[in-house]
Amino acid sequence: MPSLQSVISCLSDYDPTALPVSRATAIIGDVIEPVRGIEQLAIRSALGRVLAHDVVSAIDVPAHDNSAMDGYAFAGAALAAGQDVVLDVGGTALAGNAFAGAPQAGQAVRIMTGAVMPAGCDTVIPQELVEVLCDGAQVRFGTDAVRAGDNRRLRGEDLAVGQAALRAGRVLTPADLGLLASLGVAEVKVRRRLRVAFFSTGDELRSIGEPLDAGCVYDSNRYTLHGMLQRLGVDLIDMGVVRDEPAAMEAAFRSACENADAIITSGGVSVGDADYTRQIMARLGDVSFWKIAMRPGRPMAFGRIASGGHEAVLFGLPGNPVAVMVTFYQFVRSALHRLMGADVAPLPQFRVPSAMPIRKRPGRTEYQRGIVAAGPDGNLEVRLTGQQGSGVLRSMSEANCFIVLGHDQGAVAAGDPVSVMMFDGLI
Repeated sequence: MPSLQSVISCLSDYDPTALPVSRATAIIGDVIEPVRGIEQLAIRSALGRVLAHDVVSAIDVPAHDNSAMDGYAFAGAALAAGQDVVLDVGGTALAGNAFAGAPQAGQAVRIMTGAVMPAGCDTVIPQELVEVLCDGAQVRFGTDAVRAGDNRRLRGEDLAVGQAALRAGRVLTPADLGLLASLGVAEVKVRRRLRVAFFSTGDELRSIGEPLDAGCVYDSNRYTLHGMLQRLGVDLIDMGVVRDEPAAMEAAFRSACENADAIITSGGVSVGDADYTRQIMARLGDVSFWKIAMRPGRPMAFGRIASGGHEAVLFGLPGNPVAVMVTFYQFVRSALHRLMGADVAPLPQFRVPSAMPIRKRPGRTEYQRGIVAAGPDGNLEVRLTGQQGSGVLRSMSEANCFIVLGHDQGAVAAGDPVSVMMFDGLI
């Protein structure tokens, strides 16, 4: 992997004290490269894993021209006369039991969905559009009911021999497993699972079940990180709460580095007398400390640390609960996908009117928590959840989206369109 400092040294406008979101995202993307480990799995075990190689089809799908309807197959040339068509029914074609031979001129074949098209037939008329005559021996229909070539699925229409069915970097879905099975593929090569270690820092933090002393709070960040990481399908190493004590902190970083590909911490990356995290990060590796032009989530550390002959990518996130979630989805999620070798598009955004005014000053990107719902006119609109402080975790729990206000954007008036990033399947 290229070093962080080598990437930063090429930037003429790099300012770690006022780094735009877009610049921080680009730097992280330039530094990270995918893990190299590959394993072969049965497709039943491959859901959510990242394909390591293209899967190329060894067969045509479908393997033959076949019917897309229950109906009657015939030669489309019979439509040329421009008058009602009457055809004799010369037999039946079933899925898995093809019609033997070829129908004669003036004949049709009763055919079921998926059945191989009989020789010489290129069109299927749906059964509900025909008049059945002579106890099923003939059918009649108008020429305006169908066009030549209708309702026929062509050989190789879905996939042709030699065509890539799935590309490397694909995160396999249930539909992908079905596609692989349709090609007769029993096993696939995938990237090994990413190992991610995470812990919280701070003497004020208590784990669930411990009594709360004055000035102490329960550690919520590990639970939100655990949930967000679980959805990425990585192997998790939960290292608990690490106290603000240099020896304990260094031991935690070294253990995480020697056992994981990526490390995520919350707290200890701002400037403070008891924040030993910054010092130890800097001593162990190639790490930069940023003040990102965003709200919430301004302080953040990123880089790599080394210990015992191992290296790990490091993300030092803020300590405030909402800031942890915002920075995770803005920076960490895409970085981990890249580390996994996954080709995943950025989270989609779309624009809806704001139901209320929103205060905003240019010069930073803001992630307000909102609720998208139908307004009085039935059209979608978005409103804030209430208090937007970076420590108000309830604002995330009640929201169903981020309202993303861009770096150069100013205040929003009621009715103005704003960009929203939905939480469905995310939070």
